[in-house]
Amino acid sequence: MTSVDTATRFEALRQWVANRHHLPAATLDLRLAAGDASFRRYFRLRLPDGSSRMLMDAPPTQEDSRPFVEIARRWRAGGLPLPALHAVDLEAGFLELDDLGDTPLQERFAGDAHADTLAWHERAMDLIHELQNRAAPDTLPAYDATLLGRELDLFPDWCLSQWLGETALPPGWTGLREALIESALAQPVVAVHRDYDAMNLMVYDERLFLIDFQDAVAGPISYDLISLLRGRYCRFSAERFAGWVEAFRQRAIADGRLASATDSATFHRQVQAMAAQRSLKVLGIFCRLTLRDGRRGYLERLPHFLAHLEASLVALPEHAAFSDWLTDTFRPALEQRLADRADPETT
Repeated sequence: MTSVDTATRFEALRQWVANRHHLPAATLDLRLAAGDASFRRYFRLRLPDGSSRMLMDAPPTQEDSRPFVEIARRWRAGGLPLPALHAVDLEAGFLELDDLGDTPLQERFAGDAHADTLAWHERAMDLIHELQNRAAPDTLPAYDATLLGRELDLFPDWCLSQWLGETALPPGWTGLREALIESALAQPVVAVHRDYDAMNLMVYDERLFLIDFQDAVAGPISYDLISLLRGRYCRFSAERFAGWVEAFRQRAIADGRLASATDSATFHRQVQAMAAQRSLKVLGIFCRLTLRDGRRGYLERLPHFLAHLEASLVALPEHAAFSDWLTDTFRPALEQRLADRADPETT
């Protein structure tokens, strides 16, 4: 949106919420709280009684808020911790929600091996189990082969072609792509948040709350787990990662989400394949956010997710051709491109 569009929508939002609360628009305490990778913006409204609400501005021509509203209502009815909806105007693209404060989960991290970081990850994994046990997947869009493939293709389309200028597909890409899709589809289907990273978990009154769940799908049981453990803020040792994956497997078997015949080695491979799929998707998305949408701060995160991808491929030795290319060709090219971009004389 242009600055004029942004200002126009802000004034419309101000008038909408003033009418709702029977307050003069000019006296409202309404301030920008956050934006995200989409066109949505969030504003904090402070009311005369001292309470506050979060207002979502989601332009209807660019953002469909219906999935957010429908999921919020269903998941809250199922007892999941989500912000309550106080008002919804889908035609205008305005929503009024609970204010969950300003503490996303990553604010509680204190280093990859710190006890607080590990404890909060344990709590976030507990919430994944709760989500999968309480939210039915049958009302959500399917995380099918088409969607999985479209996400994977973001890597060659945006990271290789658009950002690095490389049009040839990597060695072993076709086989890897097919194998990752097949592995994902072989897993039990559950409700998947689809961006279960620390930034989408708010700490409020020492409890975790889910936000940004509008892209939820019915998909693989391991997806939210690897979104958390292979997210943007931490990198854990192979031993700790494997321990958490095994604990997840055992608990999922105990409550019936995973077949008892699913052995540890099989599930671990499926988790690593799912993690590789997501890392490839994220590498592509971060380049697209930069090149197409003009967003800042994403390219600097590419090496972090490349390290995640390399860690996942260690458990998938049959894809050595792609893994070797990643180490010998892609990593040096990525590092050089980032270095050139950081050098004022070459940008």
